[in-house]
Amino acid sequence: MTAIPGISDAIEGTIRDTIEDTLTWPNRIIVPIVPGDYSDLELKPVGLLEVKLVEARDLKNKDLVGKSDPFAVLYIRPLSAKTKKSKTINNDLNPIWNEHYEFVVEDSSTQHLTVKIYDDEGLQPSEIIGCARVDLSDVMPGKVKDVWLELVKDLEIQRDKKPRGQVHLELLYYPFEKQEGVSNPFAGQIQLTSLEKVLKTESNGYDVNQRKNVITRGVLSVTVISAEDIPAMDVMGKADPFVVLYLKKGETKKKTRVVTETLNPIWNQTFDFVVEDALHDLLIVEVWDHDTFGKDYIGRCILTLTRAILEGEFQDTYVLQGAKSGK
Repeated sequence: MTAIPGISDAIEGTIRDTIEDTLTWPNRIIVPIVPGDYSDLELKPVGLLEVKLVEARDLKNKDLVGKSDPFAVLYIRPLSAKTKKSKTINNDLNPIWNEHYEFVVEDSSTQHLTVKIYDDEGLQPSEIIGCARVDLSDVMPGKVKDVWLELVKDLEIQRDKKPRGQVHLELLYYPFEKQEGVSNPFAGQIQLTSLEKVLKTESNGYDVNQRKNVITRGVLSVTVISAEDIPAMDVMGKADPFVVLYLKKGETKKKTRVVTETLNPIWNQTFDFVVEDALHDLLIVEVWDHDTFGKDYIGRCILTLTRAILEGEFQDTYVLQGAKSGK
């Protein structure tokens, strides 16, 4: 069977992952010296990690013709049954996934989430673009952690310092409530955030399956205040910038006025969006340069709506992706 293309690699990968998981987990091995019940000493699931794979940017191109077709693989334990895989985004070095996954956590103090970005080669083995890791001990229970992780070639041997891009994640960790013989993943005694209150069931607890079906609707108000240090787009060292805003799941686009001949425009314009599914939508903000016969793309920012749900009103500054400068 190993002579069949792909079978040998699959078997080798399964064996490697199983051995790696055995060597790194469990972190505690109980060796009975005298007969007795030692089940309380065994490491058990302690929580649930929710992961939103938002996007990646500036990925290293692995294709000689065209661009890479990236997809992501995420895991806490490197077993096939516990590994999540994203969809493939064709011909894109700045892919947007906006996909949600859940992982059971056995030890939040020692375990970590691993993310590997691959280039889909079709019938050929996928080629790794880069990988990253985040320690679960850095994720505060009940609080959303928004992170950009630098991708490296190898997590263990970091000799290759060449840029491989970044991956954007949102992490939310729920500890399981300690009950005798019962593990309820969403009835913990932590202080509830606004998002959790929205998702809380009427039975004074959380239900994973119900929570997946929750849809948060409302009106999102966005004020575009200003921009700074936008790259020059004409021979005079200036630009005529304007902003286009839209929801990834929506069809309506909103546009600011054009501010002429400046790299530091001020708009102070507010736009309202009707949001049908805030937990799974994205706000995309693009900056363009206006020309007499068209427009030139400058850069963009991509924001989840999680923070708006959690905090309500807030103000922040975001770096323009894809531009040499600007925020």
